[in-house]
Amino acid sequence: MQFYSAERLGLFIDGSNLYSAARALGFDIDYKKLLNLFAGKGRLIRAFYYTALMEDQEYSPIRPLVDWLDYNGYTMVTKPTKEFTDAMGRRKIKGNMDIELAIDVMEMCQYLDHVVLFSGDGDFRRLVEAVQRKGVRVSVVSTIRSQPPMVADELRRQADVFIELSDLEGQIARAQSHRDDRAYPAD
Repeated sequence: MQFYSAERLGLFIDGSNLYSAARALGFDIDYKKLLNLFAGKGRLIRAFYYTALMEDQEYSPIRPLVDWLDYNGYTMVTKPTKEFTDAMGRRKIKGNMDIELAIDVMEMCQYLDHVVLFSGDGDFRRLVEAVQRKGVRVSVVSTIRSQPPMVADELRRQADVFIELSDLEGQIARAQSHRDDRAYPAD
């Protein structure tokens, strides 16, 4: 990874995308380790985590993670999911956070030297290009080692640096425990 100790870092985590990539690689992320890893690479200004929440559910399996992140150094950006019926009459739930993430990156980039984007979504290619034109370096964290690859080729090409998520596994993986399959961070 190419980081400089004096540079100001911002982490922008597309929660569902990162979760899916890590699961495809067969590990869970310890978000405390992830924060500490990048805090050791430079001056970490802010770590944003984006996720949609199902508000009408009595219990959401992601709620404990969201609460933990909120109390432990992450800036949480959430919104309620939307429910709709597709053309085939199937009930679908939508909770895209791309616009929120893009706006925060654009607003924060004047205070950052290096944006670290945890997503493989090709829709972010233009965002990365716009941030680079402002003189900010962009690293994208995702994976090409899953089947299928979780990162869009155009996003990977646009990034200054592509960081393979599986290469970080030894540093950010949650220790296996006897808890159930929810995405809890280590305590």
